[in-house]
Amino acid sequence: MASYTLDVYMPVVILMAIGVLLVLVSVFLAQIIRPFKPSALKEQAYECGEDPVGTAWANFNVRFYVVSLIFIVFDVEGALMFPVASIFRRFVEIGEGGVLLGSLLIFIAVLVFGIVYCWSKGDLDWVRSFQLSQEQINELKGVEDKA
Repeated sequence: MASYTLDVYMPVVILMAIGVLLVLVSVFLAQIIRPFKPSALKEQAYECGEDPVGTAWANFNVRFYVVSLIFIVFDVEGALMFPVASIFRRFVEIGEGGVLLGSLLIFIAVLVFGIVYCWSKGDLDWVRSFQLSQEQINELKGVEDKA
């Protein structure tokens, strides 16, 4: 009885073994076939044909990462609607098209709410502008008047 349950996983184990073997054979063949001629030019960092200047440690604005993560989230969520659209006709034929349409509209509403929230927080701006309230402006004016 125990061997029957393990037999189900045998194709997966075989496929994983083939994958690992394929990678190991490829790496081994690459070691044998490639030429090995090190030079100072080959060991230099490559930056689109330009000679590298300065250090590789540079500070980037975290805004780029935030915008890219927001894009990835909404791009993947948008791609998840395509499988639903492909089976929509079948659901209409069995009388469940309204349920599927309702769930898809709720999904889209959550996406729209998410993008509006990100937009209202200013997370979609490349350069974030800070707006001061009237109270903060008055405080700053008071500090300027005293100086």
